Order: sequence, then C-alpha cells, then structure tokens
Amino acid sequence: MSLQPLKQDLSIFNKLELERAPVAINYEFFRPEGVEQLDKALALCEMVKEAQAREKPFYISRDNEDCAGKCALGMMDGPAWGEGGEIGERMDIFQNARANRQCISHYKTFKPGQVNYAVFSRLDKLAFEPDLLVFVGRADQAEIVLRAMTYSTGEMYESKATTVFQCSWLYTYPILAQKVNYVVTGLSFGMRSREVYPPGLVIVSVPWNWIPTIAENLKEMKFVLPAWTMGRNPWMKEEKKILEGIEAKAKEESVGSGNPFTGFYSD
Repeated sequence: MSLQPLKQDLSIFNKLELERAPVAINYEFFRPEGVEQLDKALALCEMVKEAQAREKPFYISRDNEDCAGKCALGMMDGPAWGEGGEIGERMDIFQNARANRQCISHYKTFKPGQVNYAVFSRLDKLAFEPDLLVFVGRADQAEIVLRAMTYSTGEMYESKATTVFQCSWLYTYPILAQKVNYVVTGLSFGMRSREVYPPGLVIVSVPWNWIPTIAENLKEMKFVLPAWTMGRNPWMKEEKKILEGIEAKAKEESVGSGNPFTGFYSD
C-alpha cells in the first residue's frame, strides 16, 4: 500500500546539524509500496543506525528483526520463558526472574497484528508523512528538540525507560502514549551489548502529533540561549538586571512586589 506523501516542511530540522541524520519511521499494516525490504536481519534498536547509513529508505517485516523488537511491534508474542523472566536472570541483568517479570510489566507494545511492517528513512530522503521522528545527538543538541516541545506548551521533559527492551520505549511508547520520550545511550543492556551507539548520546523520539509543534517552534526560538554564551559572572549580572526590572515594573503597578531573589546577588 502506498505511503502517505510528505506534506509538512521539515527542513528546519536540518538546522540542528546533527552528526547522525534524523530518521523517520512509519508503521504499516500492509506491505508498503515503492520501498525495498531490508536485505538483512538486525535488532530493532539497530534499525535507526542502519537507516542513517543508507541513501534509500527501507522497510522491515518480522523476518528482518532478530531480537525482541518484533515483540515490541506486536509482530509476535514473547516466548513463555522470556515472559517468565528467565533471560534477565541468566544474563546477570536482574537478581532473579521475579525482578525481570516486574520489569516486563512496564513495557508498552503494539497489539498483535496491528503493525506488520515498519518503514525507515533518513530525514533528508523522506518522502512520506512520518509516524515517528528519531534524533540522535549530544545532550546540547537534544536539548534544543526538547525545548522546542515545551517552548509554546510548557510540557515537561519526561524520560521513560527500562534497563532492557529499550526499543519499546523509543519506538512504540511514544506512539502509544503520544508523548515525546528520550533516553541516554549506555543505559540500555541491548544497545550497549550490540554496540549500537557510544555511551552518553541522547536519543529523542518524537511522535506524529508533536512534530508540527516542534517544527514551528524551532523556526521561532533561539537554538543557543544568550545565558549560555556570556559566561557565569556576566550572566549573573544580566540576570540580576532582568529581575530588578521585573520588580520595578511590579512596584510601579502595585502588583506582586517583593522580589524573593533580593539579596541573592551582589555586584
């Protein structure tokens, strides 16, 4: 089945200048047309990295996923011994199967049969409307994406993750919860074992409902805030001046005067 053609202008994301290209993902019930199937098997957590390295988009089916990602996508049920927590105990991730079972209770996955194919494309090669945009970068680069979420909405930053099955938190939870999620590389057992990314990067997953807001806010907001380029002491003086200006205005209008920060600063 044909993918919905891209109508949004997502070129603003190029201004992030990420070393690793943003990747779009679509989840499909029917086999997508006009896209080639991936020619090998990888874990779901490796698919974004694979897409970053390829010029052309690709799609995967259950046969292309060689880890638990197919369970996150609802392409198969987890084996009973996996649901029983035997994996985590035997791999020394958890103290016992009970702890592993408790961890499993947090997972967010698609219902079986809802998703049969997943399409991956680098943003600069994107021709379809994405269900999910995935950004991989330094913390200061990820901060820009997250701040673009809260810039006009006041939405809080929130990270949901577990030590295993991180693929569900990056690639299914954001869609199912309709929430932006982020994780730090090096905290996930699977991604670390497969050497997907070096530790210390931030992966931000943005579901379809947040993409327009974040894109529009990126066009308006400052990527680098003045406070971050001034240095500590100059910024403290500038901050004091701003607070004093607010306090003076409040006194002038006799509203909410009484600066709680008075006395916190010295020249």
